[in-house]
Amino acid sequence: MNTEIKDYNDKQADDRKPICDLLADVIQASFPRDENKIWHGAPVWFINGNPIVGYDVQKKDVRLLFWSGQTFGESGLSPEGRFKAAEAHYTDVDQINIDDLKKWLQKSKEIQWDYKNIVQRKGKLTRLS
Repeated sequence: MNTEIKDYNDKQADDRKPICDLLADVIQASFPRDENKIWHGAPVWFINGNPIVGYDVQKKDVRLLFWSGQTFGESGLSPEGRFKAAEAHYTDVDQINIDDLKKWLQKSKEIQWDYKNIVQRKGKLTRLS
């Protein structure tokens, strides 16, 4: 895992750090060789330059975001924004269902929308195969 992500997690409040650490560990185990970095102020994992999954500490919770999550066909994720993203929110590490998280991470490898080139396509998303 990128040292910037570890530093990000280490800077979080005592009630948020365990959530961030668990998310980072499970995500990193699913994407061991893929790019990960702090992007727009939050930890994000990429496949071929395309953002896949990330999390960020918000005022009231930790948000887990899957860029293509609306098309996973899985419960536990809520739509976010006007594109294909979906999210889950956590206020305690015990709220994280590891089996669901692993299922969502697997889906995120199989179902991807091309966010990398969204600007060149003038806001139009296309699905990657």
